[in-house]
Amino acid sequence: MYAKKVWQSYGKFRAYGNDNLNAERVINSLFLTNLDITNLQYLLTMAVYILSNRKIVRHKGEKADSFSNDEYSIPNFRIAKCDFGTYKEPTAAAKKKKDYTNRNILNYKLFSEPEKQGYEDVLEVLRSEKGIKKSPLAANNLGGTQRMFYELYKNMSSTKERSDVLIFIHGYAYDFDDELKAIIDLKNLFIDNPASPVEHILFVSWPASSSIIPLTYFDDKASSINSGSSLMRLFYFYTQFLKDIFSTRDLAPCNQRIHLIAHSLGNRVLQSMLYSLKKENILRVIDQVLLLNADVSYKVFEDSEDSYNKLPLLANRISIYLNRKDTILGISQFTKNILTPRLGKNGPSDIEKLKDIVSIIDCTFVEDDILNSFKYEIGNHWGYLSSSMVQKDIFQNLHGIDRNLITGRLKNNENIFTIIS
Repeated sequence: MYAKKVWQSYGKFRAYGNDNLNAERVINSLFLTNLDITNLQYLLTMAVYILSNRKIVRHKGEKADSFSNDEYSIPNFRIAKCDFGTYKEPTAAAKKKKDYTNRNILNYKLFSEPEKQGYEDVLEVLRSEKGIKKSPLAANNLGGTQRMFYELYKNMSSTKERSDVLIFIHGYAYDFDDELKAIIDLKNLFIDNPASPVEHILFVSWPASSSIIPLTYFDDKASSINSGSSLMRLFYFYTQFLKDIFSTRDLAPCNQRIHLIAHSLGNRVLQSMLYSLKKENILRVIDQVLLLNADVSYKVFEDSEDSYNKLPLLANRISIYLNRKDTILGISQFTKNILTPRLGKNGPSDIEKLKDIVSIIDCTFVEDDILNSFKYEIGNHWGYLSSSMVQKDIFQNLHGIDRNLITGRLKNNENIFTIIS
């Protein structure tokens, strides 16, 4: 009965869009308790977006466009917003059905493309909402990154509590259905967990192969390079958004934080973005960067690589999470990368001049106490999902706790730590 009342109020609230006065009347009319209202506010403020350069398709019998499962990337990316307001945990039987795919896993809506470039329209809408200058434009007139940045700014500015954004880049062997399932797991881990400061997720979807067979890895490697250009464009769009929105003193920064996590071959997407970024154009807009089981060369921080050496310009702190027993990265090293040691298994070759900002966290000895199936026990590649010790370390990192004060660690060196059980 309790859950039904909250969902009922959520549905009625959404019918009023951003009309806070009418929404308040709806809430009051439903006689919600303080706990009900807290849960309703949570549903209204948290958000999960998808940035994808997957092909757009219209499935037979459907009225809305969808992202494709095909292993094919397009030059431009599109933005979608996940609908957790109507999400229900599926039964085991439902997961086995053939139609457990696309929106039957998780509903989402693609934003329309913006009618014009830039973010002056976003500024105009925000100023109108504050009563500074009336405008015929409304939030529904905004498309793409305009709509996403507008919503994030509104939500992140509406609270003094932590309302951080997490940009997550997945690894290889994901089709779009797998990505939707991963989004649900990430929401449970980072948004629903009170230990985490994250309230919003931007999931970077890229067309990786759905197979873990080694030969498909090369296709994923090419796709990750193409997808890096999409991430670069997002970065430039965000810096342009900041310039346009704060060109006057009418609006104040939200003072929240943005973090970035790249797992496995998702680090190649990040590397591709960094290749393309010019140092003089980089703004430090990221707080924490976490590189989890990174499937890139251990030399990636060297100046000759011209990629990860730019991360200190982009972020306040970088943390490399490695596992020396990572079987997946071992296979990658010996079958796909000409015996080149991997960053997420062997650690970086030389970060002496970056040791003040780059930390190494060794997860080799952690226990898989959350997920312990054969995949996790043998793979040693998904510690952020399988180990509570790794998760606790990540949450403390995202909170910005001094690296020497994070609990559950043993300090080996100035910037090298081991997570202990």
